[in-house]
Amino acid sequence: MRILIVEDDPGIAGALRTGLEDEHYVVEVATDGESGLAAARTGGFDLVVLDLLLPRLAGMEVCRRLRAARSAVPILMLTARDSTRDIVAGLDTGANDYLTKPFSFEELLARVRALLRSATKALAATVRIGPLAVDTAARRATCSGIPLDLTAKEYQLLEFLAVHRDQVVSKDRLSRSLWMHASEPESNALEVYIAALRKKLATTGGDGLIQTLRGAGYMLREVAG
Repeated sequence: MRILIVEDDPGIAGALRTGLEDEHYVVEVATDGESGLAAARTGGFDLVVLDLLLPRLAGMEVCRRLRAARSAVPILMLTARDSTRDIVAGLDTGANDYLTKPFSFEELLARVRALLRSATKALAATVRIGPLAVDTAARRATCSGIPLDLTAKEYQLLEFLAVHRDQVVSKDRLSRSLWMHASEPESNALEVYIAALRKKLATTGGDGLIQTLRGAGYMLREVAG
């Protein structure tokens, strides 16, 4: 699971990052509202922890713009304000939950887990595209009823494309989903995984499901009969 922290206080951001990474989450930090919004818009995160008071762009506005762009990413808002009006305003803007500073890391972790559970339940357990079925709960896939023998990265790539079916996904966005917060992959690594997936799909009746849109990226969609 990938979490974006948008927090300008280096002490708080560092502590949250360390704590969440210790819980095996992949974490990135943005230190102002504009960079946080740009990162969240990539779609590469499962949850955003968003401070209310940020330089360059306020947290409330970041949240509003994400929701205006139809982003459904869960947002946990952090606020030093404990007035009912500010809390209600944050929730009305589109935040899913809030925490008032100061808070314990254990409480934040509980909120994070609850939001991620809710988001997972909201997604269909199995995504179907033509003969392909991707079971996101069991983390396995079949094509024409035949189990696909996938490596961890191949499954991660296929699931990301399946969840974003019928959408053009850029190479940069796919690379971020596979190698976020890790050493840089070889320049052609993504193409190698795409080729391997296509080969496995082709041998099980899924030829043509992964389409290349030159200069834009890739799309997973059902092939017209």
